[in-house]
Amino acid sequence: MAPDQIISTTLAPAAIGPYSQAVRHGDLVFLSGQIPLDPESMEVVSGGIQAQAVRVLENMSAVTAAASGSLQDVIKLTIFLTDLADFAVVNETMKRYFEAPYPARSTVQVAALPRGVGIEIEAIMAAPGTR
Repeated sequence: MAPDQIISTTLAPAAIGPYSQAVRHGDLVFLSGQIPLDPESMEVVSGGIQAQAVRVLENMSAVTAAASGSLQDVIKLTIFLTDLADFAVVNETMKRYFEAPYPARSTVQVAALPRGVGIEIEAIMAAPGTR
């Protein structure tokens, strides 16, 4: 098996800790959790949960593109919310970024997320040409 490939792009926020934006291992690409940071300013986007979800999904889209794929190659999502009351808004926002068949998904309410944001999403993507 080929060595792991580190995926990185300036079109998504730089890692704010000791981790990679994504790592390809075999036929899978593991995307680190994205929070709603603007990649240029590295500041949390203003607005409510919908604006935050849009920024997170735009960031994820940039990382999947850097891995020569797209959000349509994502096979599993894990969504972390600080308030499950935001579940419906996140679902509606996701419909703008994903088409059926949708990826498998888990959504978990957590006590807190980095920088006080309301949402973080991590993903597993099928490497391009393997799905």
